[in-house]
This record gives sequence, structure tokens and C-alpha cells, in this order.
Amino acid sequence: MLINNAGGSVSWAGILRHTEGEIRENVETNFLGSLFLARAFAPILSNKGGNTAIIDIHSALSWWAVAGIYSATKAALWSATNPLRIELQPAGVQVVGVHVGYVDTAMAANASGPKVAPADLVAQVFDTLEAGGYEVLADENSVRLKAGLSAPLEAVYPQLAANN
Repeated sequence: MLINNAGGSVSWAGILRHTEGEIRENVETNFLGSLFLARAFAPILSNKGGNTAIIDIHSALSWWAVAGIYSATKAALWSATNPLRIELQPAGVQVVGVHVGYVDTAMAANASGPKVAPADLVAQVFDTLEAGGYEVLADENSVRLKAGLSAPLEAVYPQLAANN
């Protein structure tokens, strides 16, 4: 099993306010790092005859673009997870995407709002693996944000409605 849980610090700065270095660091860590690890491990996992998996930790922020480049790179990883599923399924490799807001870890120590206990998140991922599923929506925010993907943009981002 490969678990891609890449993530640098989340910045709430607008995407145009990030430095070039911050943009490159986030793209290389959150997107390219996870994609290249999946590519490196795919042949190994494929040769096991099934019962292998790649777990991509996307973040609820991949569906809510409020964290600048972090959101963009997590959205890119979510998008890359789908072709990985399609390509690796014939080799018996299950690819699971995990969407979660805050997990009660050191990275989210200063974050306010509800947090998922690490053990609860792991249990949800293992339950999904065991059921042959492809996606974990680990908290209410993830469920709400995924539902919002089909909503008008003004419903997801009220600031857009204010400009009309």
C-alpha cells in the first residue's frame, strides 16, 4: 500500500499573492510528489496479484478554492487520481481518494473548527478499502463541498454573487 499524504503548510493567501517559490513548492510537494510516487510504486503494486492500494489524501480544500495554491494543487491531485484508478484497476490496484478537512494532528493544531480523529479517518479508509470503494468523504465539510460541485459557482463562492 502506498499512502500519498503530501501537504505543505496551508496558506490563506490568494493565488496571485503567492511567491513563485511557494507556488513551485506546493506543486512539487502536493501534486508532482504524489504523482511521481504513484508512478514509482505502480509496477511494484501491480505485480502483487491484487489486494494492493494507493491512498491519495486530497483535502476538502481541493473542492473549495480558498487556500490559494494549496487548493489548486490538491485539486490537481484529485484530478490525477481518476486516471490512476482507471489505469491501475486492471492490475488489481485499488486507488482511493480521501477528502477531509482538519485531522487532529500537529499540522492542524492551531486550526479552529471540527477535526477528525486520526483513528477515525484510518477506520474510514480501511472500511472503504474493504468494501472495494474509491472515495472517502471523511467529514461533513467534505460531503457538503462535493455536493457543491454541481451547484452554481455563486452558491459555493458568495463573493461572486455580490459582484453581479
